[in-house]
Amino acid sequence: MSGSPMRSLIRQTHMWLGLSLGGLFVLLGLTGSILVFYTEIDAILNPEIRIESSAEPDWDLALQTVRIAYPDKAGPWRFEVPGRGKAIPARYYDPPETAGRAFAPMMVWLSPDGSRVLRRDYWGDYAMTFVYDLHYRLLLGEFGGKIVGYTGLLLFFLLLSGLWAWWPRSDWHKALRYKVKAAPLRQLRDQHKLAGLVGVPLLLMLVVTGVMLALPDESDAVLGTISGPVDAAPQPVSQNWQGAPISVSTAMLRARTALPAGRIAWVEVPSGGDGAFRIRMQIPGDPSLRFPHSFVWIDQYDGRVLAIVDARRAGVSTTINNWLHPLHDGSAGGLALRILAAIAGLIPLILFWTGLVRWRLRRTRATSQRPKPSRSIAFTTSAISPTARSSPNTP
Repeated sequence: MSGSPMRSLIRQTHMWLGLSLGGLFVLLGLTGSILVFYTEIDAILNPEIRIESSAEPDWDLALQTVRIAYPDKAGPWRFEVPGRGKAIPARYYDPPETAGRAFAPMMVWLSPDGSRVLRRDYWGDYAMTFVYDLHYRLLLGEFGGKIVGYTGLLLFFLLLSGLWAWWPRSDWHKALRYKVKAAPLRQLRDQHKLAGLVGVPLLLMLVVTGVMLALPDESDAVLGTISGPVDAAPQPVSQNWQGAPISVSTAMLRARTALPAGRIAWVEVPSGGDGAFRIRMQIPGDPSLRFPHSFVWIDQYDGRVLAIVDARRAGVSTTINNWLHPLHDGSAGGLALRILAAIAGLIPLILFWTGLVRWRLRRTRATSQRPKPSRSIAFTTSAISPTARSSPNTP
């Protein structure tokens, strides 16, 4: 099948995919737009963490503060390094209060010097994490993530089929024109067309990266056949279980020595046993500011460097994976790309609305133009023959 029949088939496929999946596309787009500015919106909604100070963060004091405040939380703590003078976010994974939930760490915010707890909450129980789970897994756990991932493949085809159905054979000027004084059907068609053309580059990027993030195992398998296997993450453990653990500040100093060009973004403090400090760092060229991809593991007892992952030495498949999240949330391109990503998330709403209204108008028009069935009329001889009216034999 080729030519006009093929184009007709693509248009029909595009239409029914849009009508059936458009609502989900709108949901993912709107929640994604919100999440582009996730931390900023969360700070607006929770003014107690919007604190500015000239105090230097004391990481040993921060660890002492959370352990005193939550004595039953002896497991690993993970601290974010937000920069001087800002509240310090910390996470405790797998708290007993949220046992049975797929991902629901306890979230804590400390004063900039680490001396006070400003806020405590649980992932999924406050607005921005609710939006995150809705976007990422439709509030359905791992099964919801699979739905998002595989539906994303259909959304990818939805975008490509729309581009194919529009692609002009010759008259590009006509294909790109918007007729202001056209009939409503034509105006809706032009609005749908132009919104799609403006948004399709970013939407394709967001859909592809979203699918790969939602289906990591499947994505890694595909990458493995194309660009080689994804690098295996090391699992080092502390060797010498004697003496008191080193301080957090000492572990951070050892990590800076191991990767002198890196900026520390996160510090994971072990609970004891053979656990090790894991320091997450951003090196030059890493596209992710908040969740970079270089790591240093430090023995918690003697301070030795146990392992290093330098993102500059990553394989091709791992490098591709490292770019997925910063491209998906726009952070790879700074504020400008974040704004564009947020705007792109609004475009599915425009596409769905214009497509739905146009489809309903066409259905209404088609229904009104159908020939009306003839009414059944009982004819008498008086209705058939004018002369019969004057016949003496007519009753």
